[in-house]
Amino acid sequence: MLTRRSAIMVGAAVCAAPLVRAQTAEPFRFALTPVFLDNDAAVISALRGALASAMGQEIELVQRRTYQEITGALLDGSVDAAWTCGYPFLQHRAELSLLGVPVWRGEPLYQSYLIVAEDDPATGLADLRGGTHAFSDPDSNSGFLVTASDIARMGEAPDKFFSRAIFTYGHRNVVRAVAGGLTRSGSVDGYVWEVLNNVEPDLTARIKIIDRSEKLGFPPFVARSDRMTEAGTIACAAALKSLDQTDQGQMALRLLYLDGVTAAEPSLFDGIAARMTVMEGG
Repeated sequence: MLTRRSAIMVGAAVCAAPLVRAQTAEPFRFALTPVFLDNDAAVISALRGALASAMGQEIELVQRRTYQEITGALLDGSVDAAWTCGYPFLQHRAELSLLGVPVWRGEPLYQSYLIVAEDDPATGLADLRGGTHAFSDPDSNSGFLVTASDIARMGEAPDKFFSRAIFTYGHRNVVRAVAGGLTRSGSVDGYVWEVLNNVEPDLTARIKIIDRSEKLGFPPFVARSDRMTEAGTIACAAALKSLDQTDQGQMALRLLYLDGVTAAEPSLFDGIAARMTVMEGG
């Protein structure tokens, strides 16, 4: 049974029965990262079972700590698909293609939140100069790129702007770092924050949001471009995009606080691309 704690970040691929099934004895390898996933044994077991039932084949869930490790596994063929972030997707745009993008609150979009403790007097990024800061992952859009590019627009770099910055490798951990006083501020995925606000309100009550980014492309499901015609990849894409059409899929979406998964074009991530350009000095 999924606990309330397990419900957050069930992960990248709870799939209802897709329109296309992969008929193969080989396991389908789906990569997950703790940046999003609440690493709970019950969730992992449920996720594996749901994928196996939906796609008609054995599922191997591959967990890695960082986006860099996930991207490397995609590129070298160690995994077949992954739930990643728009930032690493664009970093490897020539090699990766979209399987689908989650829809949250009616849009395939989300924001980055800048957070501090509830009693902190800061009202914006400029007030955080010289303080300590928590990022989630160096390849995370909401957990690094947004704040780093905002600092770059000020003519500075994060390692100079902040007295110390850490990577927590999990958005929940960013919130915990700020709530526990480990850092003064943090950069967090707004979707993760809002889910936490539902399932752990005692934690988020100790925090306040002092800035929200523009809406940006939601972290997508991806596979290697040269594997998009393989049966397993087709089956996974179909499963993801049909989640809202079955009772099982609708239950998964409720656990994920998502509306569904939609097809999307790379242009959805143009806002992230613009921030990457800022980081490159463009």
